Amino acid sequence: MSDIAIVPGTFDPITNGHMDIIKRAKKIFGKVIVAVAINSGKNPMFNFHERVALTKDVIASEEELAGVDVEGVQGLLVDFARKKDANVIIRGLRAVSDFEYELQMAFMNRRLDSGIEMIYMMPYIKYSFLSSSIVKDVFLNGGNVEQFVSEIVIKRMREKIFNKGVLVK
Repeated sequence: MSDIAIVPGTFDPITNGHMDIIKRAKKIFGKVIVAVAINSGKNPMFNFHERVALTKDVIASEEELAGVDVEGVQGLLVDFARKKDANVIIRGLRAVSDFEYELQMAFMNRRLDSGIEMIYMMPYIKYSFLSSSIVKDVFLNGGNVEQFVSEIVIKRMREKIFNKGVLVK
């Protein structure tokens, strides 16, 4: 059995809630891989390559996350996990509203590969409401998101919006 865990997500953008789960996973597992996924069901602010680069930069900015790898994932997560010799996928579970989707994904992943375990971590209460969608919405409407994402993320969101011709404070 390996000591490798994967923390997957769309990370559009990576939030402090995501970082909380990644930091806690690193305390438990010898190796953590953050898997930035393509999610065809979402309309991302950042394209796939931008999300991989942004996530790498944010992870690299945290000294305590030295050794955590960030990789883009195209295709099935269980295939990626097998390729990386990982037997654990870690997901954050914020609220009851997340549960049904996560349950469906866990059942499907188990059918695809019963050797890969799904582990769910509850976020600290201060992150229990936080999502990338909410961060983007607050940001796009001129709100302050400094307590929800790193300065690196704020800078990239400003650049992204400015390049589209939309002014943001």
